[in-house]
Amino acid sequence: MLITGDARQVADAVAAELDIDEVFAEVLPEDKDAKVAELQQRGLRVAMVGDGVNDAPALARADVGIAIGAGTDVAIESAGVVLASSDPRGVIGVIDLSRATYRKMVQNLLWATCYNLLAIPIAAGAFAFAGLTLPPAIAAVAMSLSTMIVAANAQLLRRIDLRP
Repeated sequence: MLITGDARQVADAVAAELDIDEVFAEVLPEDKDAKVAELQQRGLRVAMVGDGVNDAPALARADVGIAIGAGTDVAIESAGVVLASSDPRGVIGVIDLSRATYRKMVQNLLWATCYNLLAIPIAAGAFAFAGLTLPPAIAAVAMSLSTMIVAANAQLLRRIDLRP
């Protein structure tokens, strides 16, 4: 969706170029915040991108406010995310990084859960009856190794290409 103060004709042309389904054009500055609230009331999660004083209330209300780096101080203070450049295509990088970070969190949570479900009972002697034991020193090394694996997995986020 596109919310803009620009003329309907300009907004429609941009929307057609970007394959945007719904356009709110000629929206007065004070009404942008109301449009974001309206979208949220429809059950949508809203990411608002803006750069000006007029965008600040909508950036603050949105589920994710993204300010363009060259924007006003008020917009930057109101947003949760600030693009380092003034290129709005950086929003795609923000979305890609967010998705990749979430995947890494799930991977690390699964690794840590599986590790703890196996290693802690073995180290505690729960399987000693079956001859499966783990000396405390080895358990400590394994715990440190597990932490390093989680940290190394998180470092793989550096490989993501965020250029527009």
